[in-house]
Amino acid sequence: MRIAIGLPNTIPGISGEAILDWARRADAGPFSSLASLDRLVYPNYEPLITLTAAAAVTTRVRLMTTVLLAPLRDTAIFAKQAASLDALSGGRLTLGLGVGGREDDFQAAGVDFHTRGRRFAEQLEGMRRVWAGEPLVEGIGPIGPVPARQGGPEVLIGGQTPKALSRAARWGEGYIAGGAAPEQARQGYQVVEAAWKEAGRPGKPRFVGASYYGLGEDARERAGHYIRDYYTFLGPVVDAFVGSLPATPDAITATIQAFADVGADEMVFWPCIPDLDQVDRLAALVP
Repeated sequence: MRIAIGLPNTIPGISGEAILDWARRADAGPFSSLASLDRLVYPNYEPLITLTAAAAVTTRVRLMTTVLLAPLRDTAIFAKQAASLDALSGGRLTLGLGVGGREDDFQAAGVDFHTRGRRFAEQLEGMRRVWAGEPLVEGIGPIGPVPARQGGPEVLIGGQTPKALSRAARWGEGYIAGGAAPEQARQGYQVVEAAWKEAGRPGKPRFVGASYYGLGEDARERAGHYIRDYYTFLGPVVDAFVGSLPATPDAITATIQAFADVGADEMVFWPCIPDLDQVDRLAALVP
């Protein structure tokens, strides 16, 4: 199982220079991918722009959204942005996509929250057409550039509902269990795998798990400050979330083993502390 690390671009107050230093350090380490979360109504850096900046200072590590809220975006522009980043990075882009669950993000974007699932399905079809060089609208020319990867960037789809999981089998190349515990992630993947076989697709879908982390002195307290701010909408349940967050070397090692045991192909650790030593601390625990 490969180990990926998130960028700290969602942690309030982080500087652009610190994000790029983090990307360089991760590229020099054992990590398979650099990942980015997505929010609109929050003081985070936009994920595609952040990953484009990271692409410019890295050469090896893949660039992954985990997950990007596709329905907030215009389909044509988003498809062009993704194709551009894929081409500029030499085919290193993986798009983890989902519909999102925070209504305020949709209100700010002027997008109907209640039809986001249908919009997402239409987007997935439209993006595939753009990346294949086909016109998105009849009678209008195609949208470029040509992605580095034939057919467009790798697409992983997240979610927990039956409709979301069926989209992963139809439109994606795998399933990303954003923040789900290992056993819950495995259950979601099994649904995707069954739908994959039913659709007659060859091979197996990719399976990516994810967890927050923090390491070092007072790690749980420091990580909890960020998590409680980012997930304010969850209310009191966020305390249980903080309590289960891996914040020691032994907990990180156990989390890696747990996701390996359920068959994950890749594991993403999202940072909760913006200090650059968090990259080194996690790197030392990668098998």
